[in-house]
Amino acid sequence: MQLSKVIFWDTAYEAIDWDNKARFVIGRVLMYGTIADWNTIKAYYGLERIKQEMLQERYLDKKTLSFLSCIFDVPKEEFRCYTERQSTPPHWNY
Repeated sequence: MQLSKVIFWDTAYEAIDWDNKARFVIGRVLMYGTIADWNTIKAYYGLERIKQEMLQERYLDKKTLSFLSCIFDVPKEEFRCYTERQSTPPHWNY
């Protein structure tokens, strides 16, 4: 799979196991990737796998969560990252 290497800045790109680390890869693409990266993971994983992985993701930013909620027609409350988010908001609200 060919994705933007910059979104995996803290990982050895060549060592990524695309199948076993699907949740990590999909999350990074959704939060930091380009539209080309999105199209690549859609073709590789399929929308159903993306949906299932992201429903279990522990952290997604607000924009990504809203995007996925709209794309999959799933209420935000059904995402793990929504139900387990921190009770104390962060200092920076951007």
